[in-house]
Amino acid sequence: MTGFKLDARARLSIELALTAASGDSVFIRQQEKDAKALGMTGAEIDMARSGSSFDFQLSRAIALALATNDERRARATRAGLGAQVCADIEKMAISYMDRSLLKSA
Repeated sequence: MTGFKLDARARLSIELALTAASGDSVFIRQQEKDAKALGMTGAEIDMARSGSSFDFQLSRAIALALATNDERRARATRAGLGAQVCADIEKMAISYMDRSLLKSA
């Protein structure tokens, strides 16, 4: 399996999953605009918001972001995501979690 690149499209897909329950309609519209600009279809946007992807490797990346643990990291690695990519995804997840906690405080 080829290496996974954490490009703009992958990052946005992960962001869509991490922020799906935000309820911020302005933010959601901006994400949709950004996704369309990257060539994502409505179905791909919906899949990302539901925590998955049509792409196997991206689906593993999203799963890792949504629940960072050893098992998810191992699955992501077996799917071809490198250690640095996994670390970057975990940092993204923490970043969005921190923002979420700040908004709820």
